[in-house]
Amino acid sequence: MKTKKRVMILSRLFIVVCLVFALAPIYWMFNTSFKSQAEIYSKVPTLLPHSFTMESYQVLFTKTAFLNGVKNSLIVAAVVSAFSILVAYPAAYTLARVKFAGKKIFSKAILFTYLLPTSVLYIPLYIFVSKVGFTDNILGLILIYPTFTLPYVAWILIPHIASIPYDIEEAAVMDGCNKFQIMYRIIFPLSLPGIISTTIFAFAMCWGEYLYALVNVTKTSMQTFPLVISGLIFGDMYPWGQLMAGAITACVPILVIYILASSSLVGGQTAGGVKG
Repeated sequence: MKTKKRVMILSRLFIVVCLVFALAPIYWMFNTSFKSQAEIYSKVPTLLPHSFTMESYQVLFTKTAFLNGVKNSLIVAAVVSAFSILVAYPAAYTLARVKFAGKKIFSKAILFTYLLPTSVLYIPLYIFVSKVGFTDNILGLILIYPTFTLPYVAWILIPHIASIPYDIEEAAVMDGCNKFQIMYRIIFPLSLPGIISTTIFAFAMCWGEYLYALVNVTKTSMQTFPLVISGLIFGDMYPWGQLMAGAITACVPILVIYILASSSLVGGQTAGGVKG
């Protein structure tokens, strides 16, 4: 019994240590965002602001294009994540439930497409966006981002859909459902936890994306928030207060989405769906 207690105590201490290391950068960002510029650059770091100020947030929200950047990022991330699910779900269902020649090749092709370094696509995608006339426009980003969200969403959804018992699908066929009805009225609701979690990850991938936006967008009114934040850096004196305020604010939408979707991120919906 003593050995078990020691193991439990040590495991909990290990978890606490990991949490401290994981949350320390977030705390330091939050702490820095409420400090004055003089205190940030003082020789002795302070764990709490000596003079609590909202100046960094005020400057960020009123004297920069940060809020407009957040709006642009929200539009791009929402549209791309919804489009990715709309296109990737039928593909994942086909690869998970339908038998056809070349199935393994298509599955591996999706994986290899996802593993392809995004840096090799900067120039071809920039040329493509220029040809269609969407340079310096968030529509260009909406065209570009599915190149890395679609393979990811499809690859992640395949095992979620494949884990659903075939007996449920066969029972639906016996009840007169066609393939389309089975895909969207039977399998889709049972795959919903995986679909929601994958959508959130796709949203997060687009939300904080920087390099594609940097290559394709220069107009201030069309910039996403990572570009606006990076644009605050000039000269030798970095505005760390505003940078940290922007980083903290940018975390809020993702946290809100996770909190709202947490009740749907549960498995086991197929438990008891078949006998045996």
